[in-house]
Amino acid sequence: MPKKSFKEMSKEELVKLIDQYKAEYKKVQSRGLELNMSRGKPCTDQLDLSMGMMDVLSSNSDLRCDDGTDCRNYGVLSGIPEALELIGDMMEVPYDHLLIYGNSSLNVMYDTISRSYSHGVMGNTPWCKLDKVKWICVVPGYDRHFAITEYFGIENITVPMLKDGPDMDMIEDLVSHDETIKGIWCVPKYSNPTGNSYSDETVRRFARLKPAAKDFRIYWDNAYGMHHLYDHDQDHLIEILAECKRAGNPDLVYKFASTSKISFPGSGIAALATSLNNLEDIKQQLRIQTIGHDKVNQLRHVRFFGDIHGMVEHMRKHADILRPKFEAVENILDKNLTGLDIATWTNPKGGYFISFDVLPGCAKKVVKCCAKAGVVLTPAGATYPGGKDPKDSNIRIAPSFPPIDDLKTAMEVVALCTKLVAAEKLYDEACKAEKEPVKETVKKA
Repeated sequence: MPKKSFKEMSKEELVKLIDQYKAEYKKVQSRGLELNMSRGKPCTDQLDLSMGMMDVLSSNSDLRCDDGTDCRNYGVLSGIPEALELIGDMMEVPYDHLLIYGNSSLNVMYDTISRSYSHGVMGNTPWCKLDKVKWICVVPGYDRHFAITEYFGIENITVPMLKDGPDMDMIEDLVSHDETIKGIWCVPKYSNPTGNSYSDETVRRFARLKPAAKDFRIYWDNAYGMHHLYDHDQDHLIEILAECKRAGNPDLVYKFASTSKISFPGSGIAALATSLNNLEDIKQQLRIQTIGHDKVNQLRHVRFFGDIHGMVEHMRKHADILRPKFEAVENILDKNLTGLDIATWTNPKGGYFISFDVLPGCAKKVVKCCAKAGVVLTPAGATYPGGKDPKDSNIRIAPSFPPIDDLKTAMEVVALCTKLVAAEKLYDEACKAEKEPVKETVKKA
């Protein structure tokens, strides 16, 4: 029998629901749950997949590369040849368009912003000497991206994420008319948090942007490039650097990636791919910053994975762990909320998150309600710059870290809190519409 929309219910029906959900909520609180799904961290089973990496090198190992480079010593600014080939295949770019860094792509992005701020981009005025610098943030999006530009005093401008990527009409208009806009944050594949991927048309339009600022750059964070949940139902992107070259805009993009959710998040390798012109500009600073990054760790990764085919097989093991968790979240939300007209959510084919939207004005209340029941979620608003979601409706669901039984329990609590908060909101609105006082029995605790 189809469920009835909350928005079609009478005040009397909503009161009955509120009483029912409050009784269920008290039972949940009595269980003393302590469940945390606030960040998209790999779980222990996923970390265990890479333990063999600890055994590929020992004190008896030959730590020389194929070209004779001794990985124990200084040097090799761009990365060892074997690692450049492996990561180049992972990022779908030629090895000579690549720089391999340390363990964190977020660190590389921060450095790239910092260098642009203090010394400029390819001879252009350093941003610190400009009266105003602006940045485009696709929302909902990745809170740590937004935090970097906020930290440097850059004004973040929001553009909505659609099913096939950001609103390109808005982006094209903004960047073509405002030279103070210097860049845009993008997570093009299995985007954080929606899981949406950019369409071919969206990628082509990015490559053909005509920014007013000569130092405008697209920050293309391909964090989930290999993070499929299914073998045969996968999203595929046009490679942005090649498309920019075809469009006559070879210098437009910085492309970032890492093995952080492939091997060990704290001990992976990160990389930046871009045009040869951009690389030379970056190396001028990098030669002063470092003599070279951790080549032993680069060698460890190469010998563990072997080649890109070994990495693909490794990612299938990750998918086998993650897929049941994503499906459990989607099944619980569907069972509890479909047809009620109070929430929507994405069903991604990969990545690490599910974007969950509740009624406007309810996200913070749902998160707080869950917390009081022992379930910690990502703070409401985190997917917007400054933590300020103008609709107060978006919540990022991170299924990866909890054991699946705990995850199912947590999601039942999320669904219950969503229904309780929505029923209370709609009851309040019905009373206000009739200019009646809210009954004491249904006031929020």
